[in-house]
Amino acid sequence: MKTALVKNLHLYGLFLLISTAVAAEQVVSPVPTTEVTMPAVGAVMHKEYVKTIGRMAYVWGWPMVNSFNRRAGITQAPEPGKLGGVVPVAPRGRLSMLNDYVKPDQGFVACPNQDVVYGTGFFTLEVEPVVIQVPDFGDRFWVYAIYDARTDQFGEFGKAYGTKPGFYLLVGPDWKGEVPEGIAAVVRSPTEFTFAGPRIFMDDTDEDRATVQPLLNQINAYPLSEFDGKMKIKDWSSTPSFPTPKVEGENKWVVPETFFDQLPVVMDAVSPMPGEEALYASIRQVLDAAQKDPAVKNALIEVAVETEKDVIGPLFLWKHNGIPAGNGWNRSVNNAQWGFDYLTRTATARSNMFENRPNETQYFYTDDDARGMQLEGKNSYTVTFPKGQLPPVNGFWSLTVYDKYHLFEANDLNRYSLGTKNKGLQFNSDGSLTIYTGTESPGKDNESNWLPAPKETFSLYIRAYWGKKAILDGTWMPPKIEQVN
Repeated sequence: MKTALVKNLHLYGLFLLISTAVAAEQVVSPVPTTEVTMPAVGAVMHKEYVKTIGRMAYVWGWPMVNSFNRRAGITQAPEPGKLGGVVPVAPRGRLSMLNDYVKPDQGFVACPNQDVVYGTGFFTLEVEPVVIQVPDFGDRFWVYAIYDARTDQFGEFGKAYGTKPGFYLLVGPDWKGEVPEGIAAVVRSPTEFTFAGPRIFMDDTDEDRATVQPLLNQINAYPLSEFDGKMKIKDWSSTPSFPTPKVEGENKWVVPETFFDQLPVVMDAVSPMPGEEALYASIRQVLDAAQKDPAVKNALIEVAVETEKDVIGPLFLWKHNGIPAGNGWNRSVNNAQWGFDYLTRTATARSNMFENRPNETQYFYTDDDARGMQLEGKNSYTVTFPKGQLPPVNGFWSLTVYDKYHLFEANDLNRYSLGTKNKGLQFNSDGSLTIYTGTESPGKDNESNWLPAPKETFSLYIRAYWGKKAILDGTWMPPKIEQVN
């Protein structure tokens, strides 16, 4: 009995010891971000650490530096007009429209399309809000894609949203002014930097080109101080043309050697999203060191040049963009709603800047045929959509051919895409649709379905505007690209 008593006392003592240990445990509550220890200013850092942070900063910040440089360049226009006669440009706070499809002799925008009439407007909303005019487009497909500094879309303007005609006020994140009578709605941008890209569908007939002109002339944007409740009409067919030097490929909007001089300005203008505080702090630590230590600055320039070549360059290839869509194609994902998807945001900025949201547009693209071989103009190819398997859309679809720079290469037919807009497409007897591409004509009988290809390597690109369920959920698959023997 004495042994049992000793044993019980021993167990009781052990229980007290455990209880005391539990009671002494310190429970740490989550610390607010503002109280988390930040990287030490003035910390010693060696070259390879600088380059590690610099490489991530380059990939992360590339789309934003790209956007800021586009705004700086395009807004040099003294008034709304056309750069080189082909690209809409305007001063900050203004908008410019084309009155026809974009022409092939331009390098300012990669992956242009000849299904819509484009517009361009860059705004600095901390200076003054902007009024955007929306005419009555009737049954015509249209969308005004509006982007913040991160190239994320915000606001809902378009046929898919049932947007009503009228005047809309675009304001910055901190604006607290009075909304004048006659404004249909206020749209608040997450950043002071804003880009607007109207896209208005037009088919390939002279009749529709004439019909759309009065609608285009009602599209406008201007500072709030000029708003008087009346629709401001602008004849976009008669705007001036500004000279520009011809470059090979798309304009180089990001220069590695100056990237880290520009990044601090961008970061000051674009606050971190929740969850990005650590990223900002690590990048700022290195940027601060670069201002004081030439060796750190040189390391950043070195890694910028390396990253442009080794990381950004390969993102131009379609196989490195998006997710597999079947039959050798890839498709867009998270487009214009990037969030933390830095890979896809930067890949898209490198290959096709300013895509639409997924519900507005899905993009399918490839550099290769069904065998995985690079598409080349010296070969001839067929793309056959089986009966009932055209891209299922509420808006429109098209198949576009691009040269090795993702631009148009001029051809005698002045034809760069085929799809909904084309009234002369010939369907096969079984209801399928075959589109031919290559430098050589497939013959007079098939020429209405021919996309003349560039002489060298090229890529193909499908747009599906306002896609139906099978487009949105990925169950629709693009057709095979077959080389013709």
